[in-house]
Amino acid sequence: MQGRTMYGGASTLIAYAAARKAFADLPPLRGAQVGFVGPVGEDLDIEVSMLRQGRNVSQVATDMRCAGELVHRALWLFGSAREANARLEPARVDGVIPAGEGEEMPPPMDNLHFIRMLELRRAEASGGSRPGTVRRWARFREPSDLDPIGELLGIGDALPPGSMRTMQRRGPISSINWSLTLLNDHPKTRDGWWLLETSSNFADDGFSSETLRCWNADGEEVMRGLQSVAIFG
Repeated sequence: MQGRTMYGGASTLIAYAAARKAFADLPPLRGAQVGFVGPVGEDLDIEVSMLRQGRNVSQVATDMRCAGELVHRALWLFGSAREANARLEPARVDGVIPAGEGEEMPPPMDNLHFIRMLELRRAEASGGSRPGTVRRWARFREPSDLDPIGELLGIGDALPPGSMRTMQRRGPISSINWSLTLLNDHPKTRDGWWLLETSSNFADDGFSSETLRCWNADGEEVMRGLQSVAIFG
């Protein structure tokens, strides 16, 4: 749990697993649009529906409810590979501390906080990121036994928003949505490390627009997304 609600990566991973279980022959995940509608508790129900199953692309919806109330809605895009008519390599990242070598970030004092499940390390020297940006190496402290895409969903929303670095005072923050694209249908990394980045594009009026990026341990980008965040306090 994360305050009143389940950590967004965990609820999104559960929804993805439900879609996979309902339709076992789905091709690889290519993207998703996730709405964090309300607080997700421990007791939940998920409805899975096939919106359209085409020759190459399938679109699946998941609705998650707690006590009968809609709390999480996701649209999943699954697509089969076909002969390429366009090729462009994903962006690479450089100038970062190698995976696992940066200073480990101390866990929060709250024993129930989801972040204790993860090992986080600096990817840049303190103060090295551009304004409104947070960049960290992250991996599960225990082997997850998840498929790589499931692992990316579970870990990809782990960092606080980059706008946190511009806040005038401490206060609660809450993810509103998460739109993501997978850049590889078989992402791989080394020793479980993924490089995460959240960067605020604009923050004002209690909201922040964030770009979320993820690279593997070799610096190859594997996932990119956009997120709206509510900033309180």
